[in-house]
Amino acid sequence: MNRPAPLNGMRHIALQVQDLDACERFYTELLGMQLLRRAHKDLVYLTLGNDNFSLSRAKEPTGGDPQRLDHFGFVVDERDDVDAWHDYLKAQGVEVTSAPHDHGDGGRSFYCLDPDGNSVQPLYHPSVSGQRLS
Repeated sequence: MNRPAPLNGMRHIALQVQDLDACERFYTELLGMQLLRRAHKDLVYLTLGNDNFSLSRAKEPTGGDPQRLDHFGFVVDERDDVDAWHDYLKAQGVEVTSAPHDHGDGGRSFYCLDPDGNSVQPLYHPSVSGQRLS
């Protein structure tokens, strides 16, 4: 099976945070990010215009090491690229942890694991897909 169309950069990062309200204020009021979408009370999406940054309320206390990476996403240019990458990675023996699914904001993605167990999300998102960086 041939590799699908090239990935278009890592412009989606998802963090789990202890204090969602304080973190949202930090990224919006201090760093200048804009609210892209509030999915629900425990998840917010922010942007600088060419990225997609999500903050989710941590499900468990993180103790003395508060930083938690939930997953990172590689943007694809076309919606159909999500399914092509899903099929390709499965054929290569990669552990896929969710099937391709649509998001309420027009996005589409799935999740898989890298060899070290990190969660990777090939992602089509209308706000950042198709904006190939030079």
